Amino acid sequence: MEESEPLLKAEERRPNGGCRWRTNTLDSNTVEDFRQKLKYFFMNPYEKYRSRGRKPWKLMLQIIKIITITAQLVSFGLSNEMMATFKEDNLMTFRHLFLEGFKDHPQGNFALYTKVEVYDHIYYIIDKYTHLQNLTLGNLAYERVDGKYTPLSICQVLYGNVSLDPGRDTFDIDPHIEKDCISIYPVQLDNSRLDTKVNLSLDFNRLLSVNISFNVKTINLQTVRHHELPDCYGFHVMIIFDNHAHSGKINVDVDHDVRIYECRDWNVAGSSGKIDVLLLLCDSVVILACLSSLILCSRSIVCGIQLQFEFNIFLHAYYDKMVTWSERMEFVNGWYIFIFIADTITITGSALKIGIQTKFITSYDVCSILLGTATMLVWIGVIRYLCFFQKYNILILTLRAAFPNVIRFCFCAAIIYVGYCFCGWIVLGPYHEKFRTFDKVTECLFSLINGDDMFGTFLRMKDKSYMVWLFSRLYLYTFISLFIYMVLSLFIALITDTYETIKNHQKDAEPASLLQAFIAECKDQPESGRHQTDEGQSTCCKCLCRCRNRRSRM
Repeated sequence: MEESEPLLKAEERRPNGGCRWRTNTLDSNTVEDFRQKLKYFFMNPYEKYRSRGRKPWKLMLQIIKIITITAQLVSFGLSNEMMATFKEDNLMTFRHLFLEGFKDHPQGNFALYTKVEVYDHIYYIIDKYTHLQNLTLGNLAYERVDGKYTPLSICQVLYGNVSLDPGRDTFDIDPHIEKDCISIYPVQLDNSRLDTKVNLSLDFNRLLSVNISFNVKTINLQTVRHHELPDCYGFHVMIIFDNHAHSGKINVDVDHDVRIYECRDWNVAGSSGKIDVLLLLCDSVVILACLSSLILCSRSIVCGIQLQFEFNIFLHAYYDKMVTWSERMEFVNGWYIFIFIADTITITGSALKIGIQTKFITSYDVCSILLGTATMLVWIGVIRYLCFFQKYNILILTLRAAFPNVIRFCFCAAIIYVGYCFCGWIVLGPYHEKFRTFDKVTECLFSLINGDDMFGTFLRMKDKSYMVWLFSRLYLYTFISLFIYMVLSLFIALITDTYETIKNHQKDAEPASLLQAFIAECKDQPESGRHQTDEGQSTCCKCLCRCRNRRSRM
């Protein structure tokens, strides 16, 4: 059998006393069998089917996974959408019920400016709470613990001591925080005046905030229309009068924490529970499919690692060459690792979904993140099979080749970007709402890079200080010019250059590594029948091991 010139030269350089690999040690047929084994390992599913008639089980399993996982996500998405809508609608209900004069203000824009308004709003909240079940259109009810109603709690958060005299520019303050709370039960008050029944006195000089909280319960009935059992909800409502700034403006906001749990006693007329069984069956199919995929991919990863060791022994013993780490990594298919991660996330998310459907747990957010990420990864995994076609494979090859340079480039650009963020935050923050906090600065500058709301950013800059106004123009012009005209252009050029390199390399069709050169010497097509059996491969491995042991003893 004829070998390529580089490999013959490697054989001539073997030291005396080494394994000479004559025909009585490792004949050309055994070498060819090992080459056939390597070529078969790197075939795509279609070529393996043409070679041995081996059905692409992993490919069919991935198709089943895509269908079932997508159906599972749609089902969970509809349920999650109803839950999120129910929570938001109840939050809006609480704002309209307990904030006097609320007119769908954006969150954080409802504010009070006089002491009388603060007292009136607190008494208004108490009044609405005591008559809640007679006022609300929903099925809200007071929470009970051991047969007793839980109270509405009014807590003042205060400085320990404050003595102020702005006229003389003097103050005396104890910054330690104190908390003073009173509790009001729903059946405690009658129709008489609240201010005579509730002993409430606010010290506005010391006051940091007034926190009013209470618990109510309700049932989400809309899930019945989608053949799901209704959930019971417990809302911990918090109304916060924020006076931390002591600026004469007290911001008022309503928020809630939600606890979702299974109702104690329920009955749905005409419900057979078949839909719930089908949903659980779909989740079980997803788990079984992902578990099978995980086992098959793990097996392929292990086989690739074993074959990598065999090739390393073979090349070192027969050609006196060492396999580089980049060539070793060619045996570890990154897509299998990608699918392994996706399957693990999917199994975990599906188990949580089963727990949510059976009302054992209510971790909607965690389940949403897991199932959403898993579905995204499964769909991205389809690219693996498109990569078997040369025109589609160029995308993955470009991304893989450009990745190291892109990371280095982004790291350098990020240093400049962070510098601009800090500068904009400290200089423009007092004069521009988009630069008021550091996270807003990062979002604003990233939007500017993408050409979003440029004129609005320039226009909303307050011109009370001419020096700061002039600095803002210089700051914005230099940032936009640097990142849009230079950084983005260089980033695109980096990707384009890598793309051209990959495209030219594919035209030349030269082997990129010693492994590929070794496999390329096998000219047999998959349908030739030469890949039908694994005979000779075990003999090859035994010969390699005997030669390695012989060389180690000498």
